[in-house]
Amino acid sequence: MHTATVFIELGTVVLVLGLLGRLASRYGQSPIPLYLLGGLAFGHGGLLPLSSSEEFVATGAEIGVVLLLLMLGLEYTAADLVTNLKQQYPAGAVDFAFNALPGAAAGLLLGWGPVAAVVLAGVTWISSSGVIAKVLGDLGRLGNRETPVILSVLVLEDLSMALYLPILTALLAGAGLLAGSITLAIALATAGAVLFVALRYGRVISKFVSHDDPEKLLLVVFGLTLLVAGIAQKLQVSAAVGAFLVGIALSGEAAEGAHTLLSPLRDLFAAVFFVFFGLSTDPTSIPPVLLPALALALVTALTKIATGYWAARRAGIGPRGRWRTGGALVARGEFSIVIAGLAVTAGIEPDLGPLATAYVLILVIVGPLAARWTEPAAGRLAALRTRRWMPVRQRGAAQPAPDEEAVEPVQS
Repeated sequence: MHTATVFIELGTVVLVLGLLGRLASRYGQSPIPLYLLGGLAFGHGGLLPLSSSEEFVATGAEIGVVLLLLMLGLEYTAADLVTNLKQQYPAGAVDFAFNALPGAAAGLLLGWGPVAAVVLAGVTWISSSGVIAKVLGDLGRLGNRETPVILSVLVLEDLSMALYLPILTALLAGAGLLAGSITLAIALATAGAVLFVALRYGRVISKFVSHDDPEKLLLVVFGLTLLVAGIAQKLQVSAAVGAFLVGIALSGEAAEGAHTLLSPLRDLFAAVFFVFFGLSTDPTSIPPVLLPALALALVTALTKIATGYWAARRAGIGPRGRWRTGGALVARGEFSIVIAGLAVTAGIEPDLGPLATAYVLILVIVGPLAARWTEPAAGRLAALRTRRWMPVRQRGAAQPAPDEEAVEPVQS
C-alpha cells in the first residue's frame, strides 16, 4: 500500500512538472519559477502536501544537483577553462565585487551572521547559464559580437564554483580554521590534478569511457559521476564539484555522446530538485522576506548590468552591445537555488530559503525581459538626455546618430 501511495504521489508530481514545463515553453519563459511554485504547492503548508515520497524526492534532488554540474562540466574542456581564466579574469573579479559583495552585505545587514552572508553572496553572484543561453537563442543573438563576452563571464562563474563550493561546504559543516583550510587545500589539489590530467590525458580518458552502444556509455558516465561525487562528498569537497570535474575530464565524442544521453535525465532530476527546494520552503514564510528580496533583486540586477557593460567595453564592444551584455546577465536560476539548498539542508538560517526562493522567482522572470529591453531603454534615455540639453533651435534639425554597430550581425 505504501508503494502505491509513493507511485501516486510521484506520478502526480512528474505529471504536474510536465504540464508546467509546457506552459512555460508556450510563453517562451524558463520553467524554473513554475517548478519552484509547484514545490511550494506540494510542500508543508501548501495545497497538496506530500506524505510518502519526500525521501525519494530528496534523493532525486541530490542527483539533480550532480547532473546539473556534470552537464556544465561537459560544456567546457580543460583548455577552454585555462584560456578563459588567463584572458578574462579581470571581468571575473569585477563580477564578484559587483554581485557577490551586495549579497554578503545584505546577509550581514539582516543579522544572519557571516556563514549566511557567504551563502547569500553566492546566490546573488552566479547568473543562470541555462536561462541566458535560451534567451540568447530566442533573441537571435548567438552570432553577436558581445556574445563571447557573455559566455566568458558565465564560464568564469562556473569555474569559480570549484573554489566556492568547497569553502561553503566547510563553513556549513562548522569546520574550524584548520579543518576548513585542509578541505580547501584538498579541493584545490583535486581540481588542479583533474585539470592537469584532462589537459595531458583527456583523449585517453574519453577513449576509455566512450562506447558505440549508447546504453553502455550512459551507464559508465553516470556511474562514474555518482562514484566521484560520493567520494568528493566523503572528503567534504562537495559532490557538485566532483561531478563538475568529471565533466571537464571528458571531451570529444565521449562528451558529446554523454551530453546527448544525459540531457533528458538532467532535465528530469533538475526539475525534481527545484520541486524539492520548494518543498522545503513554507509558502507562508515568503511574504515577510518579499521586500528584502525585491530590494536585493533590484540592486543586483543593476550591478549585473554594470558588470556586463564593463566587460563588453573592455573587449572593445560598442555602447549598444555593452547594454545588451549587461541585460543578458541579469537572470539568476539553478545555481542560486543549489547554493541556497545547501544552506537550507544545513539549517543555517530559516529565512534564507524563502528569501532565495523569492529572489530567484523575481530575477528568473525579470532576466529575459532585461535581456530584451535594457539596450532599447538605455538608448531612449540617452536620446532624452541629449535632447534635454540641446538648444531649442537645434532640436528640430537634429538627426539620429548612425548606428555604430550596424556591421554586427545584431538582431535586437
